[in-house]
Amino acid sequence: QEKRVRKVGATQEEPVDVRIISATHQRLDALVEAGKFRQDLYYRLNVIQLAMPSLREMAEDIPEIARAILRRLAGSEGADFEAPAIEALQRYAFPGNVRELENVLERALALAANPQIITVEDLHLAPAPSESGAEALTPSSKWPLQEYLDRVEKEAILEALEKTRYNRTAAAKLLGITFRAMRYRMERLGIN
Repeated sequence: QEKRVRKVGATQEEPVDVRIISATHQRLDALVEAGKFRQDLYYRLNVIQLAMPSLREMAEDIPEIARAILRRLAGSEGADFEAPAIEALQRYAFPGNVRELENVLERALALAANPQIITVEDLHLAPAPSESGAEALTPSSKWPLQEYLDRVEKEAILEALEKTRYNRTAAAKLLGITFRAMRYRMERLGIN
């Protein structure tokens, strides 16, 4: 607001000229209403709002997005896809959105027998979740979205805890999150 900051340990403020670009998958207006997000911070961040659909909602754009990412990753070496590889990318759900697409392509380039032409096999796309047993999710069990995400997150945390003999620090490391984030998520999801 004052366009000045003071570094930790410093005695004087320094002028800054910055713009903050942030992204979230949460509805911040709803969190403000629920008292879970600071209203003043919301209004400082919410100058220009852009809604971006998830990658799975833009299947027709995946070939162009994938080729742009592949060009950047391949650099001067150059690379392209076989047609079935593009079709496989368009069918895949990409729960990790564009970051997952980028990771898939980076892995494909690194592991491909011929990195100039990426095949379906090179993509190593995760198989769709199995539909067998009690854990099969029907489409209606995925809504409302937050409840579904909470269930999936809780299952992942419980599995990590079991694998690490309930060592929360090791479980957090296994999940790729900080211990503090692990503790927060466990409290939020009611895991003791």
